[in-house]
Formats: sequence, C-alpha cells, structure tokens
Amino acid sequence: MPHVLLVDDEAALRDSLTYTLQKEGYTVSTAIDGHNAIKQFHKQVPDIILLDLMLPEVDGMEVCWRIRAFSNVPIVMLTAKDQDVDKVWGLEAGADDYVTKPFNTRELLARIKAVLRRRLEEQP
Repeated sequence: MPHVLLVDDEAALRDSLTYTLQKEGYTVSTAIDGHNAIKQFHKQVPDIILLDLMLPEVDGMEVCWRIRAFSNVPIVMLTAKDQDVDKVWGLEAGADDYVTKPFNTRELLARIKAVLRRRLEEQP
C-alpha cells in the first residue's frame, strides 16, 4: 500500500481526502503545518506528499525546498494559489505536479497514480 503524507491546515479537506485515499487503498498520515510535515516525513518516509502551499509556521514552498535538499519523493502541491506564476514557481521549487483547489477528487487520484507510476518506472 502506498503511503501518502497529506499536509493541509484545513481540517475538513484533510479529513475528507484522508477518507477517500484510505478507501482507495492508501495509507495516510497527516500534518497541519510545515513544521509537523517535516517531522512526519522523517518519522516515516512516504511514497508521495500532497502539500498545501499556504501553511502556518513553515509554508509549503519551504517544506518542498527542505525535502528536495535530501529526497526525491514525489510532491504534489495542492493549493488555492492558481496564478500561472505560482504554478511555475511551485514546479521549479521541485514539485512533481500542481493541483489547484477546488479540485476534482477523481482527477487528483489519477494524478497521484500517474506520479507514483512514473516513480516506480524510474526505480531499477
């Protein structure tokens, strides 16, 4: 079962998405801010991270940079920031994909599967 680290400070979205991901067969751990996201990452390295940009304490962009300094785990940014400059900035910071809120859950699940599939294909 792939392990997803879901990082978002919105409880309703976090709970709903956790339920959906678990129903699809994923193991899910969550964090409500950037500081805890990094702690969770070190506690159990996930197969993929769903990362909100606008987080308290340490923002999502900083979390992405810090994780990219030592890991190439797939990161999908999940955010309300929908300007082209934000998308480009997120992808250049190291995100593998960028999904804007509100999003279609089926599309998000398909994107997660695609990112994980590419990751598995890259491994020897």
